[in-house]
Amino acid sequence: MRLMADFPWVLWLLPLALLPLAASSQRVTPLSSIAASPVDGLSRLIGWSLRAAGILAIGGLVVALAGPYRQGETITRTGIGAQVSILVDRSGSMNETFAGLQPSGAEESKAAASRRLLGEFVGSRAHDQFAVSAFSTAPMLVVPMTDRHEAVRAAIAAIDRPGLDYTNVARGLGMALSQFGASTANVSRALLIVSDGAAVIDPRVQGTLRAEFARLRPNLYWLFLRTKGSPSISDRPSGEDTPQAAPERHLDIFFKSLGTPYRAFEAEGAEAVADAIGQIERLERDPIPYIEQRPRRDLAGWAYGISLLGLILLVAAKLAETDLGRNKGRSQTSQTGVPTTPQRRLAA
Repeated sequence: MRLMADFPWVLWLLPLALLPLAASSQRVTPLSSIAASPVDGLSRLIGWSLRAAGILAIGGLVVALAGPYRQGETITRTGIGAQVSILVDRSGSMNETFAGLQPSGAEESKAAASRRLLGEFVGSRAHDQFAVSAFSTAPMLVVPMTDRHEAVRAAIAAIDRPGLDYTNVARGLGMALSQFGASTANVSRALLIVSDGAAVIDPRVQGTLRAEFARLRPNLYWLFLRTKGSPSISDRPSGEDTPQAAPERHLDIFFKSLGTPYRAFEAEGAEAVADAIGQIERLERDPIPYIEQRPRRDLAGWAYGISLLGLILLVAAKLAETDLGRNKGRSQTSQTGVPTTPQRRLAA
């Protein structure tokens, strides 16, 4: 914690706080001899307490006028979460329902269901960091890696807009991997692909992707939004088994060959998507460092409060000096002009 002041030159007036040690504001009663006054430890304690109150009153006021504050700082802490790069398919087929039809009434498209459930996933843990990328004909960075969950949810809310026809998953994977950066060596990383299909990855691009996966080693999850009645990623085609004939199957084979932790989820409805996202959330529970920004904190209020406390004690002590009986007698004499009973006795 670093203490600073807006007007540090005012602190040169702090020696004024020692004035109560040299002079007292309390009433002084003259005595012919100090020996005539009995030793009173309580009175001495009260006297020193009032001097301390004077020091607090003057010192607190000087410090408050200097404008003290605690400087802001950046603290690195450790929480539970992960860096999750979400790659969303924006091809035209994502605008259809899980039955392969155009949505009508209360029916949800695959894009709308993904948007709703991913929005619930983001923000379920305070320290997760997210990046969102989309791909169809070309990849598009929606939001870079950040812990600003509101911005991430806003980015996810846009994924149900109409998409294009072509699916270029290779370039999308490259952009999603680039969101992890090079300074996250000790952070748990996860790449989540949300797609209802796949395309053929050029063998020349496969080598580049393999190198990036080997360098970053993220946990890879493929949320395959399968249209009802379509082949599974594990189904071998009846004819020629080529990437052109079964792109989803061969993309799954490619992911399994990367040597990185990989898991595929086939979902044929919104409930299956929710279950898959829940499993991913439970799997990604590793320590993650995060940055906590502490803003500047004004301390002038505390200094004014200390000064006010000292002033209240001094005012209370001053009021305790008042001799109400004596003041009352003086008031009666001045108003009537007739001596009071004690005065008559003295006259006699």
